[in-house]
Amino acid sequence: MKNSILKIITTFILFVGLVFQVNAQIISGSWKGTLEVQGTQIPLVFDVSEEAGVFSSTMDSPSQGATGIPMDETKFSESTITIISSKIGIKYVGTLVDNTLTGTFYQAGMELPLNLERTEKVLPGNISLPTSKEDLDKLANWNAENFKYSVEDYFAKPKARSFSFSPNGSYMSYSEKDENLKNHVYVKNLETGEVKRVIEEKEELIRGFGWANDIRLVYIMDKGGNEDYHLFAVDIDGNNQKELTPFDGVKVEILEGLKEDKDHMIISMNQNNPQIFEPYKINIITGELNQLYKNEDAENPIMGYVFDKDGNLRGFSKLKDGVNIELYYTLDGTSYDLKKQLSWKDAFSINSFNYASKNPHEAYVSSNLFSDKSKIYLYDLKEDKIIKELFSNDNYDVSGLSLSRNRGYELDYFSYEGDKNVIVPVSSYYKKLHERITSKFPNYNYTIADATDDESKYLIFLQSDKLYGVYYSYDAKKDEFQLLYNLMPQLVEKDMAEMRPITFTSRDGKTIHGYITLPKEALNGEKVPVIVNPHGGPQGIRDSWGFNPEAQLFASRGYATLQVNFRISGGYGKAFLESGFKEIGRKAMDDVEDGLQYVVTQGWVDKDNAAIYGGSHGGYAVLRGLTKTPDLYACGVDYVGVSNLFTFMNTIPPYWKPYLKIIKEIWYDESIPEEKVIMEEVSPVYQIDKIKKPLFVIQGANDPRVNIDESDQIVSALRNKGYDVPYMVKYDEGHGYGKEENRIDLYKAMMGFYAKHLKKEIIQPLKD
Repeated sequence: MKNSILKIITTFILFVGLVFQVNAQIISGSWKGTLEVQGTQIPLVFDVSEEAGVFSSTMDSPSQGATGIPMDETKFSESTITIISSKIGIKYVGTLVDNTLTGTFYQAGMELPLNLERTEKVLPGNISLPTSKEDLDKLANWNAENFKYSVEDYFAKPKARSFSFSPNGSYMSYSEKDENLKNHVYVKNLETGEVKRVIEEKEELIRGFGWANDIRLVYIMDKGGNEDYHLFAVDIDGNNQKELTPFDGVKVEILEGLKEDKDHMIISMNQNNPQIFEPYKINIITGELNQLYKNEDAENPIMGYVFDKDGNLRGFSKLKDGVNIELYYTLDGTSYDLKKQLSWKDAFSINSFNYASKNPHEAYVSSNLFSDKSKIYLYDLKEDKIIKELFSNDNYDVSGLSLSRNRGYELDYFSYEGDKNVIVPVSSYYKKLHERITSKFPNYNYTIADATDDESKYLIFLQSDKLYGVYYSYDAKKDEFQLLYNLMPQLVEKDMAEMRPITFTSRDGKTIHGYITLPKEALNGEKVPVIVNPHGGPQGIRDSWGFNPEAQLFASRGYATLQVNFRISGGYGKAFLESGFKEIGRKAMDDVEDGLQYVVTQGWVDKDNAAIYGGSHGGYAVLRGLTKTPDLYACGVDYVGVSNLFTFMNTIPPYWKPYLKIIKEIWYDESIPEEKVIMEEVSPVYQIDKIKKPLFVIQGANDPRVNIDESDQIVSALRNKGYDVPYMVKYDEGHGYGKEENRIDLYKAMMGFYAKHLKKEIIQPLKD
């Protein structure tokens, strides 16, 4: 009898398990449909999965650029599925018949019909194009020699990093990596030594964190690199964790920390219109939002806000007709009057109000309105006039300054970037501090990474071209330095390569600056292979002196690295910047080529063994270099680069669209016939027949800036001609790889590619 009962129970359990497995199988997968809201069609995709008897789901809203949104609750019973997200206030209930879910979508009091059809999960781009992991591993094996330092030594994230004091100096926060390469955030009690993990990094990366007040931290995350940043907050004991901006398809930027209001900060969001941002005061405990100003004119949007230390909106800059700037300022906090009409090419930036002055309208301003190079002025915003010129440099733009809140907003120093970073002390207090630091640590660049509100404790960050970075704490009362943390102790300074500033004259007579990093073989008189590395941007961006992990990795394998601050780079004045407008892919590339010629004539590098590598605009420069000067480079590595200027302009993120006219003034405008011809000439995808040398392409699938189609186009076009083009795509990354494991995969494959195509007497042909 007992055995019979056991058999019945066992049979029942097996039957129930079988039914559940069937149910899980028939509902698991992707379901796609379209909502119609007031005449607008909104595609939605739900991805349903099951693990250990528990259902879960995510939602994609492709038209809003939102993917992988986790749902709070997913239930499936008697052919009916219920999906709920309390965070965004939605619910879907649908009944399964064959391969269709017939149901209703609930949100904000609306009930909308929504039928979903079973579909295949659609990954971005052409999924048939990426090279297999096995083949990329084979490529990496071309660099299988034993080296003193591995790729991981250069590109593994530091075990701990991002140290900062709480404002009162009682605690220190930092990020620390675990054995699974997750970077969690910890808080250490500096009096007791107790350490508490307060933020756990899971699937998504913690993109940044910091102190909101003495007892609460804020941090930001996006989804898979899509750059739609959300703001979160947590107490220093790990409790009261809250997502403050749970809005899908919305990007958050922090504008002001509000030292004088410890429960609030000021943020901007594109919640009401994806193209434009509006300011909000947000309560960092409850998430309560108070919109501070409306940015309602999408054709002429506000592009920047000026707040004072108390959180009062004092002014804003407005984009007019796509290319001009109007600066508005308030005297009474209510009405905002037009003060300046500028070109978008002009610089007029309010660095800070002068809180040490009795005049509430006195401010520190950096501007190039009155000269080619940006200078720092004391400025009266009410009278719209210069009070005094404070600081300038004949060769470089200047804009950096620091004030001491603790000492009544005394001006401490000016700073600017020349060949290296330069700090010019002003206050007697800071002159002594600067002397103390530089005498203790000569030959290093230093920055004040953090300081307590009372300036009793400082975090000093030291770096050089050979030192990745070391933190020291400095007790100002005891006048004591203490080594806190070496970010990359595995990289010994004496083994690292020197980065030298260089200056040369372009073919049309411009003075061009840049850097060359030379391996020891070059210092011993050997002509070495060189990797030409144009920077991204390109407008207003520049390469800088300091520790560059890429250049150091390349040097360890015997390659020099050339970085050229070509025309259109920032920091060298208005005329130099503007000389690169409408010259991307043309004279800007000439400068890169002239830089290569310069280092060849110095006897450092082998002119027949030059590779070109870059990311974003640098990736575009790779493709343009291989088409503009097909015989100059031995090979190229394109990392999230533009291949087609026409499709690039049509796939920019929504929040770039107000600036499209400016982008066209910097790049090219296809509505102007002669510029359309230039666009075809400088778009590599139209010049495929000129590419003769090996190419490696790297892309993040969720890139919001350079759509994956840019890389797909170039890979597909070359392969259609029979060329072998290795193509690495990571489906959890965006505009550049943020995850450690992906970065290491990238550089291992890249170093294999260089080993295969450089250092050889005969360059292997592109065709197999």
